[in-house]
Order: sequence, then structure tokens, then C-alpha cells
Amino acid sequence: MSYQRAAAPRAATLVYNALRDDIISLRRKPMDLLNEKELQAQFGVSRTPIREAILRLSDEGLVDVFPQSGTFVSRIPRRALYEAILVRKALEDTTVSIAVEKITLAGIRSLESNLANLRVCVSDGDVAAFHVADNAFHKLISTIAGFPGIWEIIQQVKVHSDRYRLLTLPQEGRLTRVIEEHAAVIDCMKTGDKAGAAAAMGFHLGKLLVEVEKAEIWDPDYFIEDAKSPSPSIEQKEKKP
Repeated sequence: MSYQRAAAPRAATLVYNALRDDIISLRRKPMDLLNEKELQAQFGVSRTPIREAILRLSDEGLVDVFPQSGTFVSRIPRRALYEAILVRKALEDTTVSIAVEKITLAGIRSLESNLANLRVCVSDGDVAAFHVADNAFHKLISTIAGFPGIWEIIQQVKVHSDRYRLLTLPQEGRLTRVIEEHAAVIDCMKTGDKAGAAAAMGFHLGKLLVEVEKAEIWDPDYFIEDAKSPSPSIEQKEKKP
């Protein structure tokens, strides 16, 4: 993609969006170096849009800027991850309860179609597409509830949890479990069981909270206790390909 003719503010936004997507999708992994000159060449822009994009990413906690070492994709802060899942669970427990009251036959068909798409993703072994369809399921419930803005709020807080999800979705049996948990939510919605739907959604998202509490699963190359990470050492940088 060429950004050469874009005005500076627009160029910065385009670079920001591209880098943000790369980081969340793990095409750029935690502790990867972001070299300004390489980024200038990649996007065909001057230094200013690159620095503006990096500043925005830094504000979101997606990159760490160390004056003496460089700019690196941030590790996933465990504490922020836990808080994001906690906020999301609280919002979605409420949203699905409201959606049960407003569900229509068309809404049920949309949810079941999404479930079929998830099964196709598993059959194809396409984890990235599964993640997209998984998000679509939760967004659809907010839409059915009549509060699509709630999903927009969730989008803002779940940046690190998306990175975590893409790291853990390839685990054996995980995709199948997600489908089973989604199916349980849908079954309760079909029967008008508000409490059951909220409990099923709470179980689905609550399992992530339990995982985050298990310290033994954390790889220090990908995770950190909180956002105040130390400057990368020379040894760490040399490990990067």
C-alpha cells in the first residue's frame, strides 16, 4: 500500500491503523522492533507520520518507546488483560440478558449462521477467520439487544485480550470448546432463558479470567505483570531475528 500522496494527518492515521492491526493480529509480535527508517520505506512516508502513529500506539499501550534502545511492540500486560476481560464480562452478561427479551426468528437464524461459520473455520483450520467470526457473534448479540454502542465500548477495552486470544486459540480443543459455549448461549436465547443466557455467557468469558490468574502459563517473552515494562536488554534484542 502506498501512502505517498496522503496528507500528513491522513498518512499518520493510515500508518497507525496498519501497525495497530499488525500488532493485534500478532503479525508483529511482542518485543518486535519497530525501526523508523524501515517503516518509512514500507509506507512511503516521511518521519513525521511514523512518529505520530507510534505516539498513538504508545498511548494505547501497544508499543514501548525507549530512547536509548528503540521502539518495541509491547508485551501483553497481565493486569490490564484481566481488567479488560472483567469489564467485557460485566457488559456482555447484561447485553445478552437484554437480547433474550428482544430476540426474533431472524436474530436466531443470524446466530446459528454464525455458529455454522465457526464450524467451517475449524474444519479449514483458519484461526484468524475463527477470531473474526467469534467477534461477530458477540457484536451480533449487542445489535440484537439494541445497544450496538456497547460493542464499540468493548472494542476499545479488549485490545490486549484480542492479542491473548490469538495466542491461545491454536491450543488443542480450544476452538471446539468456544463453539460449544456459543451454542449454549444460543440455546438459552432460543428458549427465552435470560438467567441461563447470562450464566452461559458468564461461563464463556469467565474462563478467560481463570486462565489469566494462572501464573504458570505466562511466557515472559509475550507477557508482563503490568504495563511498566523495563527497557529491553541488548541480549533480548539480539535474540530477535
